[in-house]
Amino acid sequence: MIRELGSARSGVRPSGGLGPLGRRLFAAFAVVALASVALLTVAALVGAGLGLSSAHQADRQRVASRVAATAADAYRAVDGWASADLSAARSIAAGAGAVLTVRNADDEVVSGGSGSGPEDGMPGPGHGHHGQMTGSGPGASAPVVVGGSTVGSVRLVFPSGSGSAGLSVAWGWVAAAAVGALALALAVSWFVTRRLTAPVIRVAASARALAAGDRTARARIDAPGELGDLARAFDAMADDVGRVEQARHRLAADVAHELRTPLASLQAGLEELRDGYAEPSAERLGILHDQTLRLGRIVGDLGELAEAESARLSLHLTEVDLTALAVAAVAERGAELRTAGLTVHTLPGPAPLPVRADADRLHQALGNLLSNTARHCRPGDIVTVTTSATPTEALVEVADTGPGIPSDELPHVFDRLWRGAHARSQGGSGIGLAVVRELVTAHGGTATAAPGPGGGTRMILRLPRAAAEGAGPVPGPAGPPERPAGLRTSA
Repeated sequence: MIRELGSARSGVRPSGGLGPLGRRLFAAFAVVALASVALLTVAALVGAGLGLSSAHQADRQRVASRVAATAADAYRAVDGWASADLSAARSIAAGAGAVLTVRNADDEVVSGGSGSGPEDGMPGPGHGHHGQMTGSGPGASAPVVVGGSTVGSVRLVFPSGSGSAGLSVAWGWVAAAAVGALALALAVSWFVTRRLTAPVIRVAASARALAAGDRTARARIDAPGELGDLARAFDAMADDVGRVEQARHRLAADVAHELRTPLASLQAGLEELRDGYAEPSAERLGILHDQTLRLGRIVGDLGELAEAESARLSLHLTEVDLTALAVAAVAERGAELRTAGLTVHTLPGPAPLPVRADADRLHQALGNLLSNTARHCRPGDIVTVTTSATPTEALVEVADTGPGIPSDELPHVFDRLWRGAHARSQGGSGIGLAVVRELVTAHGGTATAAPGPGGGTRMILRLPRAAAEGAGPVPGPAGPPERPAGLRTSA
């Protein structure tokens, strides 16, 4: 059973007709129903006709046998056909509505016609062939047997159309049943077609409403099987479109907010310099330069997000040692981390730790994680970068002892353009971690955030391990991975 939910709320009114697909389905069902009913009707008519004909013929044969037995009694009583009394046989034949013809062993007519003849049963003058009335209807024959010998035969000819009344009744019932079955089949076909096409029509109407700008349009159909899957998939897609639309609006608002402050500061400072209210000192120009750097960072973040979203199309996959890659990323961001007053420990796991990845894209994701840590941790906090492995996955974990992230915000830290309360107070576009997730997802992995055991936050990247069947371990560097200079490392 299919139920339509929330029609008034969604504002989508499905068409009352079947639509092109429905009409085609109904026509197909109707053709199948008509062909099936026609075939069954013909089979029923033929079967009924043959059955009734067989039954009538069996009845005729039984009458012929009774007449033959009666004629045999008459023959036996006088020991011959010359004076045999065939009136009883003629009575039985007349009762069945048949014309009786009796022949002797030499196939000569003994008694024929409609039963008229001499009272002694012998053929009168001119009787013979002239008196024989065989008719043109169906007939039945039976031998006359006396003492084990065949002394003659009887032939019954029934009127034309005998038994047709029963056949007419049978044909009438079959025709009526065929008409009823066809009407029922068409009604069921219409019902099933409506049930099958109603979800499709409603989804199509919702899609048109969604395309026209109604972001609240939903199919909201509870249907069984694939039709229900289609409706639920459309509603999920519509929800995603709504979220993307909201994210786009938030992006415009966030970018406008982020750009407004440095642009206003640049405009004010340049107007002061142009109008002579301030001297172009190094300090004043440095402030203006900082604002341009902030603008450049925002534009760069937006560019990185666009690249990350298309990374799946531009990945150059090779076999990469994840442990060496993590150490290299820490070394590259070492100056930024030290400037933020952080102490970094690296805990390399197995070396090599092979993954199939684009080294540049994966390096970018790890760099973004470390930069996010440097931006949001406090001076004196400790950052620990760990690599490890499971039978199917390679893991990189960046843990810190910073202020941490509220538990209700942890599921959203990798969402595009999402910023927690602490991040909003510190500025930022909310793009860096979204880039990380896009890049890791493009590699078939996952990025998650969890609270640290002693406070702070743990960012965990999981990637599929690269392992060919039957192949040995991937060759790694001869010695242990190089430690970044200037970083304290614990084993």
